[in-house]
Amino acid sequence: MRLRTTLLVALLSLVTACGGGEPTATAAEPEKSAPATPVAVLRAEGGFVTASMNVLRAPRVVVYGDGLVIADAAYRMTIPEAEVTQTVDALRKYLTGQPPTATPKPGAPMVTDIPATVLAVAGDDGKLIEVRAEALDQVADFYPKELVEAKKLLDGLATKAADKKEAYTSDRVRVVAESVPTAEGKRTPWPAGVPEPSGQIDPVWQKDLTGAEVPALVKAAPPVPDAGLPIFETKSGVFVLSWRYLLPDE
Repeated sequence: MRLRTTLLVALLSLVTACGGGEPTATAAEPEKSAPATPVAVLRAEGGFVTASMNVLRAPRVVVYGDGLVIADAAYRMTIPEAEVTQTVDALRKYLTGQPPTATPKPGAPMVTDIPATVLAVAGDDGKLIEVRAEALDQVADFYPKELVEAKKLLDGLATKAADKKEAYTSDRVRVVAESVPTAEGKRTPWPAGVPEPSGQIDPVWQKDLTGAEVPALVKAAPPVPDAGLPIFETKSGVFVLSWRYLLPDE
């Protein structure tokens, strides 16, 4: 009996020394959220636009795999999974087999300085199938009707999102400053808490902001200014400032 008691005491001492006793919970590593995956996109590229507009130009509409739809980086809505599937299936039908750069039929009028339309849909492998068409709206009758229908479908989603008037916001923005040394109007000191333009500014300075920098920027330069772009002054010069919210996949 004494031997059994001695062995039991020794065993309990060993368990305690090795971290036994009260069970401890093991903290599980938090699951990383899956990156936002675009499954359909309508955007413009090129054309005669300002340098600032070129940097800040957002897609007309992006549809994500989870049903999120963002139009012009300004409005958002969520569509059902069934509608996402229908949209992707229709766009695959329209775009599969089209060349990466579509060309209008002979006889199309010459149109210059107009942005090209880029239509995209996720293929079976998840990679985007893209088709680019110059001046699609202006010479639609000279392009395959499938491209016109694809743009109509995506334009409809963008309009629907805008009509719902649910603003899209993010904790990440892209800001652009353009030097305007001779600009007329009220000049305001550069917003506190926002990085100032530095280095080469040719033709514009751009930077992606996050964290506390974002509310500081939004407060100083509202997304829809009432009287044109604000003019800010720093030790290095005078700038007009513009920005937009970044999309989840940017």
